[in-house]
Amino acid sequence: MVLDFRALAIDPSWAFAECTQKQTRYLTHGYYTYPAKFIPQLAARLIRELSTPGETVADPFMGSGTTLIEALVQARRAVGVDINPVAHLVARVKATPISPAVLAAEYARLAADLAGERRATLVPANARIDYWFPPAQKNELGIILARLAEIDDAAQREFFLVAFAQILKTCSIWLQKSVKPTRDPRKTPAEPRAAFLRQARFMLKQNAEFWNLLAPSVRGALEAYRVIECADARALPARAGTVSLIVTSPPYVTSYEYADLHQLTALWFEYLDTLPAFRQRFIGSAYTARAHIDLRSELAERICGDLGDGKKAREVRNYFADMLECFGEMKRVLRVGGKACIVIGNTELQKIPIRNAEVFAEQLQNLGLRAQAIIKRAIPAKILPQTRDPYSGKFTSARNSNTVLAYPVEYILVMEKTAD
Repeated sequence: MVLDFRALAIDPSWAFAECTQKQTRYLTHGYYTYPAKFIPQLAARLIRELSTPGETVADPFMGSGTTLIEALVQARRAVGVDINPVAHLVARVKATPISPAVLAAEYARLAADLAGERRATLVPANARIDYWFPPAQKNELGIILARLAEIDDAAQREFFLVAFAQILKTCSIWLQKSVKPTRDPRKTPAEPRAAFLRQARFMLKQNAEFWNLLAPSVRGALEAYRVIECADARALPARAGTVSLIVTSPPYVTSYEYADLHQLTALWFEYLDTLPAFRQRFIGSAYTARAHIDLRSELAERICGDLGDGKKAREVRNYFADMLECFGEMKRVLRVGGKACIVIGNTELQKIPIRNAEVFAEQLQNLGLRAQAIIKRAIPAKILPQTRDPYSGKFTSARNSNTVLAYPVEYILVMEKTAD
């Protein structure tokens, strides 16, 4: 039976419309501007209502680690993976509280060194860096990166590397407010040393808040409380039947766009050689060659049929096939009675509705999970471009007359595992 959630009433209690941007960036959530992340208040509520302290909460598409941080704050064990190495770095740093005194001392040494006449630079040999960064900014960033490489402690070094990553857009000629990788030759890039030290100071304050809020028992046994890996969502680092709750927001059909948005960090940290190769890691890649697979969803088959036989149809079929495999892995790690909360919206490709929420619910039910609740929420604000082209499905400017709201609403699928 094809499901249809479009007539569901919106539950205003899940909009969190009263939250300010400052509130959604509390603790370490504001370290790095990450596209498409859900607000921490949403994850916090699901964790609070559907799990208890000491239980394990997982996020197979952890992104920048929102679910993991909220799980740790509520004294849950956290397991997260992401195929994107930028996400892996950011999530690990955000979920690692560091002694404020130790971090402040390292910052003081950094600031003193960067105030001097340092000459050592560390700039990866990739032509795309010259494409995005003027020579002066490239040299200054190279000086900062070389100094960060000298920090012996891995947690502290990675903390400052995320501060470095966060300033790359402002220090480049990337059009500052653009949701797409667009150059602006008229832009005056920020001065890297000042921008870096300013971002580091902000992060020092946020780390201190995180450190003070975490229970000492969690801080003191951090490695026992969290597992964070750069890995595929179809191979979670958890034993069967050990996870009580999954809270995740999967990527959308055009998830390769996230690779584009992370390319500056990926270039400087040498996570990519070429952008196309980087894109191939992501869910739903058109590069994936697979035999026909039963999508376990009548609606998914209908959508793919409506798209025809071209590249977009292949992307969507691969996407739903990949997600089906991910759902099977979620079922494996969940305990009986455990719940998977999938946060997802619908979109369009070639003006054809891509009803992700209904497809996911159908796939999950056909895998044996029961729908405990389907929540429809309005999205008043989200770190995500708000308009898409209804034909290509790609992010686009609000000035483009041929646009639709990207995700004016989204759904929270609360699915329960009832048996092994």
